[in-house]
Amino acid sequence: MSNFFLMPVSFLYKLGVLLRHRLFDWGILKQEKFDIPVVCIGNITVGGTGKTPHTEYLIRLLRKKHKVAVLSRGYKRKSKGFILATSETSMPAIGDEPYQMKQKFPDVYVAVDKNRRRGIERLCDEQIAPGTEVILLDDAFQHRYVKPGINILLVDYHRLICDDKLLPAGRLREPKEGKDRANIVIVTKCPEDIKPMGFRVISKALKLYPYQKLFFSTLKYSRLIPLFEEEEYPLDELLPHKHVLLLTGIASPEQMKMDLEHYETDITPLSFGDHHYFSAKDVALINETYARMSSPKLIVTTEKDATRLKDLNGLSEEVRKSLYALPVEIEILQNQQESFNENITGYVFKNSRNSILAKK
Repeated sequence: MSNFFLMPVSFLYKLGVLLRHRLFDWGILKQEKFDIPVVCIGNITVGGTGKTPHTEYLIRLLRKKHKVAVLSRGYKRKSKGFILATSETSMPAIGDEPYQMKQKFPDVYVAVDKNRRRGIERLCDEQIAPGTEVILLDDAFQHRYVKPGINILLVDYHRLICDDKLLPAGRLREPKEGKDRANIVIVTKCPEDIKPMGFRVISKALKLYPYQKLFFSTLKYSRLIPLFEEEEYPLDELLPHKHVLLLTGIASPEQMKMDLEHYETDITPLSFGDHHYFSAKDVALINETYARMSSPKLIVTTEKDATRLKDLNGLSEEVRKSLYALPVEIEILQNQQESFNENITGYVFKNSRNSILAKK
């Protein structure tokens, strides 16, 4: 719920944000466009809208025919400057989300740099990242120093930007009119069974322009992956009839809990802040909470949290044997997956270096 008594502060915040955007619009602050396909994925709200699973969807879509590079700022990493990840790069050096993507897609370039222009220049350097053909900018919708070829804006189904307020009264990082910069808007975390009327109501509420394309996506779960054991299990095989400790350090764990309740309703949430680095005190709390739970039981966490839990010291043997990560993917609804894919692959093909050279 918005804090209306903070609205005067939100008004001052709005003035600062609008001035910044006007400086870009007037050309006082300079945007740079690159001669390589650049796809930006981001949002204008505080909290999770599903950026990582949507970025991973684009990686899977493009890596079959193109050398893909992902550039992130590496939120909460323990390093500075530009870093191109290798198989040996540690999670603290690049952050949990880039580390997760590098582990899942070792053939993809994954780099971090707060300065996105410098990061793109490095990824276009044949001496640093040979053969880069397309760059995915993770969480960069508001980073206007780079002008991407496609701007994808993610909007949470459970908190539409048209119903929200600016910080600190709400969760918007800029006025909702910022959505006008998007080429594609995706309403994320939709229920699988959303009705046609629901699509129409949201489409009308967002008030998009004709040049903008609207899609809807839902989260998909399929299996549980043990962090310290070998065998993977289908979600509907392992979860039912268990007491579940849902261990998360993400912005919005409520959706994950709701999704898991389709398989098992006895769920105990243990939530920490987004990108949380677990301390010795946290480890003790996890061990104690799990020890008090009745058997049969297990622990479910996110892939992102698993990157921080994997090398954590002090977890009890019982916790280690029972700790599973739940991978999440996305699915485009309304039979629009092919249309969405064609928007992305068509842009990348038309703007690839080989295509530009051929035209010249």
